[in-house]
Amino acid sequence: MSESLAILEQQRAAILARILNLGDFRSGSISAITGRCGKPDCRCHKPGQPGHGPNYRLTRKVKGKTVSETFASPAELRKTKREVEAFHQFRQLSRQLLELNERICRARPVEEAPSEAEKKRPKQSNRRRRGK
Repeated sequence: MSESLAILEQQRAAILARILNLGDFRSGSISAITGRCGKPDCRCHKPGQPGHGPNYRLTRKVKGKTVSETFASPAELRKTKREVEAFHQFRQLSRQLLELNERICRARPVEEAPSEAEKKRPKQSNRRRRGK
């Protein structure tokens, strides 16, 4: 059962509208890092102590290299979490858009009239050129 082209195009418009409403987004992942500092007398070196942290970092690829960013405040961390989540939604909507466009391409009828580029070109003469 094939879907009508008009319905598919409405679905595509809805996905595009959702993409436009995403707002700011950025790629990457946020991870929590805990660790020990370099001060030997610090509490983090005592047995049973968890260490410092968690410190949150955004890790992403830029021109093939891994880049990490730390956050100056909890507000900056919350903002970045929203942006990364919006990026994941963007990727999901992009996949849906691609699948829908493929269905639209299959559903769109083929044009019967040939375009100017498809019209047959006249054959070249079999006569040899003079001067060669």
